[in-house]
Amino acid sequence: MTELELVVLGGVDKRGEREEVDRLVLRSGEVVGIVGPTGSGKTTLISDIEQMSVGDTPSRRRVLLNGIEATSEVRGDPRNKPVAQLSQNMHFLADMSVEEFLRMHARSRGKDPALIPKVVEAANMLTGEGISLGCHLTALSGGQSRALMAADIAIISDSPIVLIDEIENAGIRKREALALLSGSGKIVVIVTHDPLLALLASRRVVMAEGGMRTIVTRTAKEDEVCTRLATIDDWLLSLRETIRDGGMVTLA
Repeated sequence: MTELELVVLGGVDKRGEREEVDRLVLRSGEVVGIVGPTGSGKTTLISDIEQMSVGDTPSRRRVLLNGIEATSEVRGDPRNKPVAQLSQNMHFLADMSVEEFLRMHARSRGKDPALIPKVVEAANMLTGEGISLGCHLTALSGGQSRALMAADIAIISDSPIVLIDEIENAGIRKREALALLSGSGKIVVIVTHDPLLALLASRRVVMAEGGMRTIVTRTAKEDEVCTRLATIDDWLLSLRETIRDGGMVTLA
């Protein structure tokens, strides 16, 4: 994948005042978190990125790819947009099998259909609910749907930018999903309230009053906290599986 630099030039906050951060630079393979209280403008920021805004949104931000603003052809045609989005509230509507969907997507992207088993294998790594090639999309749970989409975006999609909106309760293994997406060289921007997800990002943009307030770089001390939180998260996942399977929960 070609190296990409995504730059968000600051605009204005909800009060119409200049944002404190006037330039956010993101590069291929990087995971960046967007944090802040509810209503602080997190979703608006990733919406500006998704739209490849050129100063024409309420925030008046401008988005540059390798120093260039997106053309109207790129902005107006979903097939040309370099952005894929993964949200907590998503389900498939097409009545086709997983294999049919992946084969169709691979063909539209000019990718080798031999990648399809790899996508399913990666999806099953992200969810405790097994997915097979013969499963119908409409029968997949929310967690299965998001796991399949994350794997599809990482392996088949050409989109070099992935926007993730609050997947903390999405029923997938969060760390593995981020590692899969960023490991494929994509820029990953994640809106989150989850401390673990926030600390998995190399940097996090702090939002307030609709504007980018500051950018925080993860420290060595935070690395230690992240490791401890990951252990707790693994324990919670194992408890969830035990309870789902009808087992009894005990303290070790």
